[in-house]
Amino acid sequence: MYFLSGWPKRLLCPLESLEQPLHIQTDPQRAFFAVLSPSQLSVWYCRPSVLIVSYKELSKAASQFGPYKQAEWRPDSTMIAVSTANGYILFFEIPSTRDKYLYEPMYPKGSPHLKGAPHYKEEQCAPSLSLEMKKVLDLQASITSLQSMLEDLLVATADGFLHLVHWDGMTNGRKAINLCTVPFSVDLQSSRGSFLGFEDVYIRDMEYCATLDGFAVVFNDGRVGFITPMSSRLTAEQLHGVWAQDVIDGTCVAVNNKYRLMAFGCANGSVQVYTVDTTTGAMQFSHKLELTPKQYPDIWNKTGPVKLIRWSPDSCVVMVTWECGGFSLWSVFGAQLICTLGGDFAYQSDGAKKDPLKISSMTWGSEGYHLWVIDGNSSSNMKPERDTYNEARQFGILQFHFIKSALTVNPCMSNQEQVLLQGEDRLYLNCGDAAQAQSPRNTSHSEHKPTRERGPFSDGSLDSQGLSTLLGHRHWHVVQIHSTYLESNWPIRFSAIDKLGQNVAVVGKFGFAHYSLLTKKWKLFGNITQEQNMMVTGGLAWWNDFIVLACYNLNDRQEELRIYLRTSNLDNAFAHITKVQADTLLLSVFRDMVILFRADCSICLYSIERRPEGLNPTASIQVLQEVSMSRYIPHPFLVVSVTLTSVRTETGITLKMPQQACEAESIMLNLAGQLIMLQRDRSGPQIRDKDNNPNQRKHLPFCAPVVLAQSVENVWTTSRINKQKRHLLEALWLSCGGAGMKVWLPLFPRDHRKPHSFLSRRIMLPFHINIYPLAVLFEDALVLGAVNDTVLYDCLYTQTSAREHLEVLFPFSIVERTSQIYLHHILRQLLVRNLGEQALLLAHSCATLPYFPHVLELMLHEVLEEEATSREPIPDPLLPTVAKFITEFPLFLQTVVHCARKTEYALWNYLFAAVGNPKDLFEECLMAQDLDTAASYLIILQNMEVPAVSRQHATLLFNTALEQGKWDLCRHMIRFLKAIGSGETETPPATPTTQEPSSSSGFEFFRHRSISLSQSAENLHSKFNLTKTLSMPSGPSGKRCSKDSDCAENMYIDMMLWRHARRLLEEIKLKDLGCFAAQLGFELIGWLCKERARAARVEDFVFALKKLHKDFRWPLPVIPASSITSPFKNGKYKTAVGEQLLKSQSVDTFVNMETDTGVSNTPRSRSWLGAISSSQREIDTVSSHGPHMQDAFLSPLLSKGDECSIGSATDLTETSSVVDGDWTMVDENFSGLSLTQSELEHLSLELASKGPHKSQVQLRYLLHIFMEAGCLDWCVIIGLILRESSVINQVFSIIQSSDIDGEICQNIKTGLYAVDKWASTDCPGYKPFLNIIKPQIQKLSEIVEEQVQPEAFQPVNPSKVTEQVNPRAEESRILSSHGTNPQSDAGNISTSRHEEDKSKTEVEDSFQEGSYDCIVS
Repeated sequence: MYFLSGWPKRLLCPLESLEQPLHIQTDPQRAFFAVLSPSQLSVWYCRPSVLIVSYKELSKAASQFGPYKQAEWRPDSTMIAVSTANGYILFFEIPSTRDKYLYEPMYPKGSPHLKGAPHYKEEQCAPSLSLEMKKVLDLQASITSLQSMLEDLLVATADGFLHLVHWDGMTNGRKAINLCTVPFSVDLQSSRGSFLGFEDVYIRDMEYCATLDGFAVVFNDGRVGFITPMSSRLTAEQLHGVWAQDVIDGTCVAVNNKYRLMAFGCANGSVQVYTVDTTTGAMQFSHKLELTPKQYPDIWNKTGPVKLIRWSPDSCVVMVTWECGGFSLWSVFGAQLICTLGGDFAYQSDGAKKDPLKISSMTWGSEGYHLWVIDGNSSSNMKPERDTYNEARQFGILQFHFIKSALTVNPCMSNQEQVLLQGEDRLYLNCGDAAQAQSPRNTSHSEHKPTRERGPFSDGSLDSQGLSTLLGHRHWHVVQIHSTYLESNWPIRFSAIDKLGQNVAVVGKFGFAHYSLLTKKWKLFGNITQEQNMMVTGGLAWWNDFIVLACYNLNDRQEELRIYLRTSNLDNAFAHITKVQADTLLLSVFRDMVILFRADCSICLYSIERRPEGLNPTASIQVLQEVSMSRYIPHPFLVVSVTLTSVRTETGITLKMPQQACEAESIMLNLAGQLIMLQRDRSGPQIRDKDNNPNQRKHLPFCAPVVLAQSVENVWTTSRINKQKRHLLEALWLSCGGAGMKVWLPLFPRDHRKPHSFLSRRIMLPFHINIYPLAVLFEDALVLGAVNDTVLYDCLYTQTSAREHLEVLFPFSIVERTSQIYLHHILRQLLVRNLGEQALLLAHSCATLPYFPHVLELMLHEVLEEEATSREPIPDPLLPTVAKFITEFPLFLQTVVHCARKTEYALWNYLFAAVGNPKDLFEECLMAQDLDTAASYLIILQNMEVPAVSRQHATLLFNTALEQGKWDLCRHMIRFLKAIGSGETETPPATPTTQEPSSSSGFEFFRHRSISLSQSAENLHSKFNLTKTLSMPSGPSGKRCSKDSDCAENMYIDMMLWRHARRLLEEIKLKDLGCFAAQLGFELIGWLCKERARAARVEDFVFALKKLHKDFRWPLPVIPASSITSPFKNGKYKTAVGEQLLKSQSVDTFVNMETDTGVSNTPRSRSWLGAISSSQREIDTVSSHGPHMQDAFLSPLLSKGDECSIGSATDLTETSSVVDGDWTMVDENFSGLSLTQSELEHLSLELASKGPHKSQVQLRYLLHIFMEAGCLDWCVIIGLILRESSVINQVFSIIQSSDIDGEICQNIKTGLYAVDKWASTDCPGYKPFLNIIKPQIQKLSEIVEEQVQPEAFQPVNPSKVTEQVNPRAEESRILSSHGTNPQSDAGNISTSRHEEDKSKTEVEDSFQEGSYDCIVS
């Protein structure tokens, strides 16, 4: 509502007097303010804040009168009455000195400011005034209170009298009323009241309330009351008093005329707010303003008595100060906006406590933009010896700056979804930059946007902005008001924004101006006389491209309703003007209707329509209906807002005509906080008027008014229709200050059933929110608001001399945008009232909102906290109902577990008693394949169950995660299982994130590993510190294992990993095996060495070959038509081109297989042909841990000069991610090579029979692994797929040169014959390659026949059954012996290492022959 802005300013006083100011009071027009010192009266101008005139009392008179105490202005600002300590009233006259000005603005030459403009002098120059003491009145008793009342001045004295003094002097004399003769009672209906009775009762403070016609008074004994004259004459016989029964410690009072409220400050630091019951005349308690111990635990009861209360000029907020210092700002019905007793106001940045600001007097400036405050502290710390001649004295007056919501003065803004704040020279908008919103980049919420939010500019009829622009960021869009307009029309009184948030209009003293956020330009009146001749009285509103405003024409002295087109020039020639009978106080627009509320308490409805005439379209207005409200409204000034809505009570009943659902059905009137509804009367006969002209249609009358709610500050409703979200769009939203918000929600029968007779059509639901609401986003179930925040800058001023700086005493105040979800409050209120069906309808309509899961979680959490921590037993707990409600949604399992994780452990039993056993919920998650949520339940089980249960469930989840390839989760589960085994249950694992970037990835392991085959896996681990999951001893035997259980736990995990790897190999899922090993750091080579004769043995070569083709998306080879005459069959091309072509593909980074990874775009630093000079090199990765990875290239070795590398050319044609690399170097010999058509055809066929680049990289990686592990049958199959004879040669040379198990050779021979047979019948494309390697196959047959019988320890033809049983038996044996002999595994590993080293040297030898070099750059 109101928000502090920036730092306060301190006024400089040019006078040499050392007297400190003690009282400050603005005049009724708030253009001047009077400042009292003990013997001096000064009058200041408000803008700019300059001293105009000062009156200094002579010392002789000063001793007679005593020090000045209080000042009061005459309503027309021509006199000031000053009370003194010795009971005198001094009347000062301010004669108007026309055409004399003290200060005039100076403009540089050539500036466009016109001095000849009308009212120029009055608006921009500070006038010259003089003060003359006219007369002195001696009341012979100490004066306690002064109060101006129309033509009289009311004075209360300490002898118990009320004096009525005329402003114009002694002519009518004065009347004195003895308070002892005024009867007081509880209400005005009592036949006779009791008198005050004792002599020493007098009025300590009082204030006149015009709308209640009486005085709110505080007596010296702390009692408070309200004195009202029973007739128009103010005499003792005619006065009657009413007590407020509960207040006995009153200190001060302030009245709010607009809301008819009396705020009484109390000695305990709280403010009691009362109103008068219109029927009985009794004082009725409304609400209380007090600090709560929850918000201010250390200060809430130490504030001292309330010192001052001041309502703002627009009556929307109240400022309260205390004797011990500090101030607070509250909305009219008790929502706290600002308090300086906590946070940065009370503490310095180093934590030291500040002295709170003690305010001795304060007054609001024009329109509430400023608050003038007299600093009570300054009198004590003033140094009189300061050099007053050289510098202007630091005066003890501070000026605080405020910005306020446009709703305070222009309530028609309440049908908007924007927040608009107005300062004295700028506007704050939350709608973001219109130009940005127009651009397609702004898609932060695009996937969740409802259909209406396609973008604010796609359709002229679109009524709302997207969530992204209204909630996009925390910063305001600030619009500086045009200085030319502001200079002559300060202060800004009204502002309004259009529905799309693209245009704003402001109204100052005269005229108006508007601004476009798209063009960033202001439009002002071209004719300044037209601007100065109109004064906007009833506010303004946007209707499509038109500005609708109610104004007073100063020339014709006529009230008018005007409509200006935004796109045309700002001129009365382009305006549509309608004369209005009485002064307009309020204006609002609903669809195509304008509603005016006038000073004669009548409401007038107009229809507005657009008429395209020529270039500039115009709008025309016609009166539809007038409704007199004078019977119900005691004073027109009491009406806060008036709106047309489509809300009616009979929502369940289908209206007789469908179009009536969106018509203006009711008028909502906020009468001093009471929300009154006038509904159209449809009880009479309905006239069918299809044939009639709709303009001549007779409009239905309105029913008698009904009071809907009390203490209402703002009302929001929308004119949009959304069939999906009828609950939210047909509801009425109310802001009720300290009581929070209320929503008047429609209730719909389900599936068009007949509504229950006992079910009401609407229900009023109250709910609390933590922010002050300024706008409601209806479809998005959000409330938008603003909140004050502070920033400390006292660290910048460290010297002792700077202690007085305002930047040290006060923090810098800023206003931040904020928003809050309210849906969970409404759902909960419906469930409390057993309206679960309505709650379900509402929730399902909002289930698409991005934060809907959060809504359910909040509701569950709040109910759980309240019920589980309640001290008394709850007779009808809500938690089971809420739990049952949440089960209706698919997010049930996540909601429960997220709520539990954010709640303390002590409440878990209560929660799971309502929602179900966590073990059952865990199993539901597994069944639903929601593994991340299951992992969260595991943490709950770990805390609630014994470790054995946790391990059992963790094993289930681990196995499922392995099957689904959720590697992140697998890593967490390994850590979790180890923690359970080692007893580290007090550190539960973090919940895995929902995004799994590597779930379907390639071999990411190679971010951390070189492909150089000379490094063993052991070196890699010590070098790159990878997670070791195989339980190998990692140091001297003394440090091998800290606990036996730890080793057993590691063995348990390894067994599960082995089992999974074995399953993948048996199912020939090599791709998954590679991912599994790379992601979990699984020692694949060591494990394959052990499994060489078991799981790693290929049973069916043909099936394996087909499966790999399918898995790696590698096409089966095709035979070219010209293969008979092809030069590739023999000669040097066979080696140089044919084979090279197959294997000279560049090796891309081993990155994820997702196509959208951005890492492959890293610049290449190594040229493609950079490896020509060296025959074989090994380059270690320098640092491959960062987010950018270098690429591993497999380059051809060209030993002969006459051979040409075709590799670069082929790679260019391949659609891989290498294309954007460094292709600058191309072999010069390439241009000299001429190929015939048949050769080109052959080349293209060779290219067509290659698979994706990434698959090739992965196959090569697996080839290295199998080669190192000695699984030669797999190497042969991969060699066949890649069609590289060198790989086959390498395998056969290994078989020849080392003791290889004869069974493996036999297996390879059998497999190759089977492949040859299959190729002959089904896949002739393989025949050319099989022909190339035929000699080697024959040689293999000879080796097999020569070979002796295998050793006895190896099984001779193991059957399938023993193959599957044997490893399991071995694993269980190892596990049982693991506790006694931890080295048993190490022995296995060392033998595998030996085999690896042996095979590795042979692999290197074969590489040197010219197959390829493996380089990681």
